[in-house]
Amino acid sequence: MPSNRPSPDPQHRRILHGRRLGRPLRKRQQNLLETLLPTLEVNTQVGNAGENPVQLDLNQVFPDHRPKLWLEIGFGGGEHLLSQAQAHPDVGIIGCEPFLNGVAKLLAGIDRCRQAGSSLSNIRIFRGDGRQLLEILPTQSLDRAFLLFPDPWPKTRHHKRRFIQTDSVDQFARLLKNGSELRIATDHPDYCRWALLHMVSHPAFEWLAEGPEDWRQRPTDWPETRYEAKAAAAGRQRYYLRFRRLPR
Repeated sequence: MPSNRPSPDPQHRRILHGRRLGRPLRKRQQNLLETLLPTLEVNTQVGNAGENPVQLDLNQVFPDHRPKLWLEIGFGGGEHLLSQAQAHPDVGIIGCEPFLNGVAKLLAGIDRCRQAGSSLSNIRIFRGDGRQLLEILPTQSLDRAFLLFPDPWPKTRHHKRRFIQTDSVDQFARLLKNGSELRIATDHPDYCRWALLHMVSHPAFEWLAEGPEDWRQRPTDWPETRYEAKAAAAGRQRYYLRFRRLPR
């Protein structure tokens, strides 16, 4: 059930906070951005402020009509996305990441896999704000969604920048099929509480944890990210939250 609270202005929701580019790209990375990325990038046509967004045609994104679609928002260096794509070749996966260096790392991983003989044709990349993509995906189109180690924006005045908000949870409720999962991971305890507050208070979702180990330990089918490994090395607790979309 959608929230009765009015959504923020669409133009405001598409403001991206944070860096788009870090260290200068190496020559090979730049070459992959020019040659490989155009074959994988999700191109969208979004209406101007005040207009209805144009819905994404998934038959054009995945012409081979994959039966399942997963979404990862903020894939970082792409370790999790790449591993999931290799383990589930029958699933089409769209990864959102505005940080160009992360996109370049994922492209390098895809290129290595293909040179090793893997076709790896089930990945698509969206370089914009993940909230923008949520708006234009068709209703009940997602079989699983991931939000792994998002920026916690720890200062109170920046909490409005956090990805988990009432309107984004409403969008996940619209997009996820009955019985499908939303997975959220963080190493920030306040963000964990924030995510739980928003998710468990939403009538469309149920938290799948039955005991502490269900959110303290990463499930075996949940590949580790580079950021997660750094958090573990630094001794920070990681939180793994799984939510099921209840039947409509």
